[in-house]
Amino acid sequence: ADVIVEREFVTAMVHQGYLEPHSSTAMWREDYHVQVWTSTQGAFAIRDQVAGLLNIPLSNVRVAPTEIGGGFGGKFTDYTDVPAAILSRKSGHRPVKMTMSRTEVLLATGPTSGSYIRVKMGATKDCGITAAEADMIYEAGAYPGSPVGAGAGVILAPYRLENVKIDAYEVVNNRPKTGAYRAPGGTNAAFASEAVIDELAEKLNIDPLEFRRINGCVEGDRRPDGPTYGRIGFIETLEAAKNHPHYKAPLTGKNRGRGVASGFWFNGSNQSSVTVIVNADGIVSLVEGSTDIGGSRASAAMMLADTLQIGVDQVVPQVVDTDSIAMTGGTGGSSVTFKIGVTIHKAGNKIIEMMSAGLAEHWEVDASTVQYGDGVFTSGSNSMSFKDAAKENYEADLKEALERGDVQAVVDPQEIHQLQAQSRGVGSLRSGDGTKSGDALAKAQNALAKVSLAWGKLFGMAELINRRVTFIAAYRMAKANGNADPAKCAIDAINETQFTYNKGNRPQWSRGAIG
Repeated sequence: ADVIVEREFVTAMVHQGYLEPHSSTAMWREDYHVQVWTSTQGAFAIRDQVAGLLNIPLSNVRVAPTEIGGGFGGKFTDYTDVPAAILSRKSGHRPVKMTMSRTEVLLATGPTSGSYIRVKMGATKDCGITAAEADMIYEAGAYPGSPVGAGAGVILAPYRLENVKIDAYEVVNNRPKTGAYRAPGGTNAAFASEAVIDELAEKLNIDPLEFRRINGCVEGDRRPDGPTYGRIGFIETLEAAKNHPHYKAPLTGKNRGRGVASGFWFNGSNQSSVTVIVNADGIVSLVEGSTDIGGSRASAAMMLADTLQIGVDQVVPQVVDTDSIAMTGGTGGSSVTFKIGVTIHKAGNKIIEMMSAGLAEHWEVDASTVQYGDGVFTSGSNSMSFKDAAKENYEADLKEALERGDVQAVVDPQEIHQLQAQSRGVGSLRSGDGTKSGDALAKAQNALAKVSLAWGKLFGMAELINRRVTFIAAYRMAKANGNADPAKCAIDAINETQFTYNKGNRPQWSRGAIG
C-alpha cells in the first residue's frame, strides 16, 4: 500500500432509552390459560418465553401486543410478563399489571455493548484498497450474548477486499447483560471503518464518495464473512448522492462541512403472516402479526393498496394477538417492511386471481380473458370496478353457500331477539304452571332450534356441530314434555326450520353473549 491508516475507537455501553418502560398486564385463568397484554416488539417471542418459563403448553398462552412507546430492539424479553402472570395466579386469577420504573429499566434490561475496535487499511495511489484488518472487542455484560458477530459482519461489508482479516471477541463483565439496539453491533463497527475510509480518501486527495465508488461491492462480489452478494444498489446510491445538488452546492460561511458515510445491514427476516379480507363494500381488511413500532401498518396498507390498485384509504390494517394470526417473527433487524411486503404482495395477487375467476363465472367468459388494471376488471365489453366486483363476488359466494347448505341461518338482530323471547317460553312450559299447550310447546321448540342454529352459524361453527346442537336441544325438549317420538321431533326441528338472509344488516355478537 502507498497509504496506510490505523486507528482505534472506543464506544461506551448505552441504553436504548425508550420513553415507555417495560409494562405488562397478565391474567392466569382458572383453566390454566394465560392472557398477556404487553409492550413488545415480538408477541410470538413473548408467548414462547412465557410458556417455557411457566412450563405450560404453548397453546395456553395468548399475547396481545399493545401500542408501544419505543423499543429500538430492547423489547423482546419477558421482563414483566412472567412475574405478572405468577402474581395473577396467586391473587385468585385476577389480572395483574406490572410496570418497571426507569431505575429498574436501566439496572435490569439489556443496553447495547461498549466496544474497543482497531481498524487498519491500506490503499494504492490509484485509490484501490489493498488490505484491511479489524480487531473488535465487545462487552457482553454478565452473560454471553453480545452482538459482536453482527458487528464483524458489518464492519467492512461495503467494500471489495482481496485481503481481509477480522477478529471479533466478546468479554463477559460485571454489567447488565446486553441486548439489541438499532442494528446491534453494527453502528459502532461502521463508525470505525467509515472514519478510516474518510481518512484514506483525504490522504489520497480524492472525493470520499468517489473513493467508495471505486472500492464498492457489486453483485457477485464476496462479502468478508463469506456470502456472495446478489443484486445490491450500493454503487447506484453513491452515484445518486454524488450527483445530488446538496452534495454539489458550495460550502459558504464559517465552520461549514459535509460528511458522508456508507453502511451495511443484513435486512434480517423471518416468518410473516397476513390475512386479507375483501368486504362487500370494497373495503379491505388487512390483519397482520408484526408489531408496529415505526409506521409499518401504514406501509403495509400502502403495499396492499398498490398491489390491488386501489386507494390506501380503502385498506384498514390492524395488528392482532397470537391466537388471531399465524406465526409471525418479531419486529426487528430491518425486516418488517421487507417480509410483510412479500407476503402482502402474494396475498394481493391471489385476491385479484380469485375475484377474476368469480367475475368470469358471472360474465360467463373464460377466466383467462379477465384483465385487471387501474382498479377495474375487464373482459371484452364487460367491466367492473374493484368495489363493485367485491360486492358481486360476496353475493355470489353467499348464494352458492346457501344452495350447498353450508350456510343455513344469517338473521338480523330483530329476528334474534324475537326468537330468544319465544324460546324463553320453553322455561315457562317446563316450570309446571299448567300451560303445556301443544301449540305453545311446538312454537317454543321451533324457536329454540332456530336460535341454536343461528348462533352457531354466526360464529362459523361446522355444519355438523350446528345440527347436533339443534338436535340435542329439540330432543331434550320433546322428551321432557312427553313426546312419543322425541328423536323424530328433533329431526323435524332441523329439517323443517327455514331461514332467510338479511343482506342489509348482518349482526355481530360477542362470544360472551352466549352465556
